[in-house]
Amino acid sequence: MPGGWFPLPVTVMGLFACAVFAVLAVAGEIGVLPALAAAALIVLVQALAMRALRRDLDRFGRALEEMAANPDRIEPALPSTSPAIAGQWAALQRLNRFWRQRVARAESELASSNSVLAALPDPIILINERREVMRVNTAARELLGENLLRRDLAAALRNPAVLKATDSVLKTGIGQQIEFDLSLQVDRHLRAGIVPLPGHVEDGYAALLILNDLTSLKRAEQMRADFVANASHELRTPLSTLIGFIETLQGPAADDSEAQKRFLAIMQQQAARMARLVDDLLSLSRIELNEHLPPTGLVDATSILRSVVQTLELRAELRGMRIELQLDDNLPPVLGDEDELSQLFQNLIDNAIKYAKRDTAITVAAVRSNKVRPGVAVSVRDCGEGIPRLHLPRLTERFYRIDTARSREMGGTGLGLAIVKHIVNRHRGVLEIDSELGQGSVFTAHLRIGVPRGVENDSVTTTAHRASAR
Repeated sequence: MPGGWFPLPVTVMGLFACAVFAVLAVAGEIGVLPALAAAALIVLVQALAMRALRRDLDRFGRALEEMAANPDRIEPALPSTSPAIAGQWAALQRLNRFWRQRVARAESELASSNSVLAALPDPIILINERREVMRVNTAARELLGENLLRRDLAAALRNPAVLKATDSVLKTGIGQQIEFDLSLQVDRHLRAGIVPLPGHVEDGYAALLILNDLTSLKRAEQMRADFVANASHELRTPLSTLIGFIETLQGPAADDSEAQKRFLAIMQQQAARMARLVDDLLSLSRIELNEHLPPTGLVDATSILRSVVQTLELRAELRGMRIELQLDDNLPPVLGDEDELSQLFQNLIDNAIKYAKRDTAITVAAVRSNKVRPGVAVSVRDCGEGIPRLHLPRLTERFYRIDTARSREMGGTGLGLAIVKHIVNRHRGVLEIDSELGQGSVFTAHLRIGVPRGVENDSVTTTAHRASAR
């Protein structure tokens, strides 16, 4: 017990003094009464000293308990008549201040490291020796979701090659790098650097995973290949037509003004078709390139719809059609890119104008929806002929046409719904298509509302309830 050494010398000295007085009294050097009085005085002084010491020890114990219960508070004062206890208390105060300073520095360093970790753009995952996720940064949560901590790495990265490489690093202590594809709402191509952390097993960290997103590079390579393949295939027919008419105009029809007018009109149509095709290919490639990066802005879908409808009203009137707007009041803004959403709505309404029956109405509606927790549903309903179910699975494929001749006659490139699908995917929305023969079709895009959110690992959702195509 602190200060426990103090009573023993005092007691020994008191007993020694009493023995001395007893010897002196027996020897007749002092009287018996004075000896007894001296001994009684010594015992009284010892009792008072022991009482004071016990009180100081009780205060010392209570002060220690208070310090342990409130380590961040200033040390309580300890009035004491014992120099030894006062000295021990002063030493404990110095030790407490020293450790408080050490803890404060450690907390500051931890906060700084957390800030650095959170600010890093690449997803970072720390795992323990059992392959459990112990820490992640903001980029990792945005990519893989929120519920990652204390779960096996397999719950976040469902890729056998990554898990096998991680197990090897944990077993051998030798780092590895591996490229892999991750299936989320939009597929991602990633490179994982797995680094062992020797000496960190005791604090719960055995390895570090750093993920580098290579999706943009892979998409750029694929985009170039697809563009060359698509352009060479789709442009071959109009180019051959133009070359044939030019040769005809330079030869047999060189002096035929009527033939020249007719051929020039066809050439103008073919050139315009090539221009539209190139524009759509570039637009689709641009959207696919950034499809893995969801937009972060908030835009007013109803305002965009009004602008698009105003732009297409004249085209609809040329076919005797009218566009009816049905917009819920006070719809919240949606999470999206204004230019892409404008293109999405324009493609859907333009399709309705092209393929629906003349002298009918096109209904454009925007209402609240719970399809994307929560969202806004924008639908375009036409009074067309409807489409057989067998065409449904390939509706949004590029260059897929149900009636090739009619599509080209109407100026279609076969890319409109492919562009719509990829825009909806980039916005982490849902595209629904309803169609029934003889009753027309309804195309509905469900878009997210509210504050910007990260990428979620939902699967791509494009549904249809009845056969439909464009």
